[in-house]
Amino acid sequence: MHDVAVDADGRLLFVNTMFGCLATLSDNANFQPLWQPKFLSRLVPEDRCHLNGLAMKDGRPAFVSVVSQSDVADGWRDKRRDGGAVIDIASGEAVVTGLSMPHSPRWHNGRLWVLNSGTGEFGTVDTESGMFQPICFCPGYMRGLAFVDHYAVVTLSKPRHDSFRGLEPDERLEQANAEPQCGLQIIDLNTGIVSHWLRIEGTLVTELYDSIVLPGVRQPMAVGFKTNEIERLMLVDETGRL
Repeated sequence: MHDVAVDADGRLLFVNTMFGCLATLSDNANFQPLWQPKFLSRLVPEDRCHLNGLAMKDGRPAFVSVVSQSDVADGWRDKRRDGGAVIDIASGEAVVTGLSMPHSPRWHNGRLWVLNSGTGEFGTVDTESGMFQPICFCPGYMRGLAFVDHYAVVTLSKPRHDSFRGLEPDERLEQANAEPQCGLQIIDLNTGIVSHWLRIEGTLVTELYDSIVLPGVRQPMAVGFKTNEIERLMLVDETGRL
């Protein structure tokens, strides 16, 4: 599973990357496929195109991102530099191609946004012309995008290996005399300027997958399944007390 969303009917949707489809939960099986790109000839666990991102529009799935339009097992790895695309779910056609490992397509304020992760660029897609317009370069591998008004919250990760292995961020970071970062960047959509940022240092956390905005929540918390806290955290509903 990669991107996860909830539709207007309260149904949980998720990107099933291994099978290359959009899916939901099933009472009788591991998952129920809902949609897959028409260039895929079979529903098989071969990660053929590395379908990873999902954009919702008006409570419905609207766009997905793929690293390539390959129809062979693990074929996406051969097209990381320029094989990426964002696909319109309704028509099945690509609205933009030539991207490098795109992630996290999102619909916000009437525009389609996407992370062109293989180039380190955050930007928008003109769905009429099929052009990607970058507005900001981010010093890390981007996966995760959310919005607050006219700000984007972009998630950065360090590469899993020593470099981005031939992808453009390696070259641009070297030119800027900089190292890849793990953390968050808050980008002003009107100017493309990074208004604020958070860096996560050390070796414990080097990758972040997504960013989610929780309006009105000041101190969010997640309790892990393997921690002592889960055995001691008690929530008491006292609304029915006599």
